[in-house]
Amino acid sequence: MVEPDAPVLSPDFRKRLRVGAFVLVAAAVVTWDAVAPRVGRVGNWPEVAVIAAGVLPATLALILLALPLWSRRRIVVVGLVVFLAAAVATWEADSHLVSNFMKLGAYTCAGWAFLWLFEELGWVLLIALIIPFVDAISVAAGPTHTIVTHHIEVYSAVAVAFVAPGGPAAGLGPPDVLFFALFLAATVRWGLRPGWTWVAMTGMYALTLVLANATNASGLPALPFLSFGFLVANADLLWRRLRPRRPD
Repeated sequence: MVEPDAPVLSPDFRKRLRVGAFVLVAAAVVTWDAVAPRVGRVGNWPEVAVIAAGVLPATLALILLALPLWSRRRIVVVGLVVFLAAAVATWEADSHLVSNFMKLGAYTCAGWAFLWLFEELGWVLLIALIIPFVDAISVAAGPTHTIVTHHIEVYSAVAVAFVAPGGPAAGLGPPDVLFFALFLAATVRWGLRPGWTWVAMTGMYALTLVLANATNASGLPALPFLSFGFLVANADLLWRRLRPRRPD
């Protein structure tokens, strides 16, 4: 018999469940990324569907499952250094599969470390309102446009790839993953909605991929979509926390 106020799952069991889920999802994503280039091409829109509905959510689920580590500063700092060094070394050694996951880990740790500088939830909201404009300008006529147009090999070296059947891939740049991790950790730090935020932000990234292919664009700014997902998932809570309070 379970007492009314007793937790259904103990903290230790939830922790083991989360670790087990992380291992299973990581194994599935690594296996797919290793096998996908050897699978036959299935056409543009089926490839978009595979990435948007499968590969992208599964890969970003690793950040959600690892989220309890965001406040473990020593682990995050060590992880940032190790993942970044490993990402560079494995890319130079042409181990692009390994490098892809090292980049994911490095950018995630960077986002969590960046969040430590924020003392108030309002700072996160300010960032969510500013980065869409910065990213849009960068993609339209700034550094991102120059890199994607004239130095695509540089973008490939730093982006996290999401592989479709036959080998084509979509990519998210370092800021896209960094702010994804930052916003997700912010929902835990300030008691927002981590699960729904992950769903909304992942869905917005999937929509970005669909729109980029529908418009034949070489790339779309992803951060406006990311910020929108974060704000929509938490709009009412943000309003309650940040609205001016009337004196009694």
